[in-house]
Amino acid sequence: MQQDEIIIRRAIVHIMDGELGYPVCSEEELELSPGLNDFFRGLIYKLLSGDDLKKCYFSEEEPSEVYEIVKTFEEDKLAKASKQLAQNLYAIMNANLAIPSGDFAVVSFQACSVMYLALLKMNYKESFVHITQEGENGNVNQIICYQSTLPAIGAKLSEAVIINLSDYSVQIVEKKYDINGTKVNYLSELYLKCKAGMSSKTKLAIVTRAVEQVNQKHFSEEPVRQMEAKSILKREIEDTGSINVGKISEKIYGNAPEIKEEFDAKMEKYHMEKAEVAPQNEATTKKFEKQYLKTDTGIEINIPMEQYQDANQVEFLTNPDGTISVLIKNINKISTR
Repeated sequence: MQQDEIIIRRAIVHIMDGELGYPVCSEEELELSPGLNDFFRGLIYKLLSGDDLKKCYFSEEEPSEVYEIVKTFEEDKLAKASKQLAQNLYAIMNANLAIPSGDFAVVSFQACSVMYLALLKMNYKESFVHITQEGENGNVNQIICYQSTLPAIGAKLSEAVIINLSDYSVQIVEKKYDINGTKVNYLSELYLKCKAGMSSKTKLAIVTRAVEQVNQKHFSEEPVRQMEAKSILKREIEDTGSINVGKISEKIYGNAPEIKEEFDAKMEKYHMEKAEVAPQNEATTKKFEKQYLKTDTGIEINIPMEQYQDANQVEFLTNPDGTISVLIKNINKISTR
């Protein structure tokens, strides 16, 4: 999906300042100027094109006020529905002071002929701005701190919900906050009352961390073996656009059944032994673009993965005495910095 495929239809914003003790709800929708359209389009595109969103599912068995509001949602009654959504959210915020204040924008939009409803919690941030006042000798310019400024265009929101209005499927990005002494995903668990899975970013982190842990345990003295595992992950993403955990387990540890079993057990712990991890944002997979090496003599080497995978560029040699030599080939020019 491209950013210009997102069509903002209607929007309204409510003020959710925890210090007030009540939400300041708007009775009228926003006038969508070109700049405001770009603002909401940028926020939504950043969410949809990233890997932080988690799939969330409403349950027909567990009552959810948000689900009931969404099921009966009519776009021409956005103000009424959004006010209910805001009040339900503020009730949770008001009872749990750790949840940050912010503006709550409810936006209906269209993308690829599908209608969506976005619930954007735009948490406040501090920003310094200048003001001009008139003094005895003319203008006096000052810099002051605003406590409740909103995110910039295209900023990355940490709390947001996007609901597909055709099938009521949900995508959510959220943060845990302290609820009665326990860190809780309040947005999914208390507000939506839906069951959320893991984001692609989290799944990829679990897979790579498990590979690193197993390799460090069994191949701590074999850096080439460790690097090859990273190369396999990189190649799998390039070739298929995703990582199939079962296939990766076989490719990396297929010749070592006991080690493969240990890796599989780590994946089973997260119910990911058959998972398909499909990151879509380049920033998520950036860690696979280079191999970082540091020798016990203090030398650091940064090798682009494309060159690491090319034997005509880089070669690792095991010497008779057990030490390792790194041969970097076909260099035309060396520069320092």
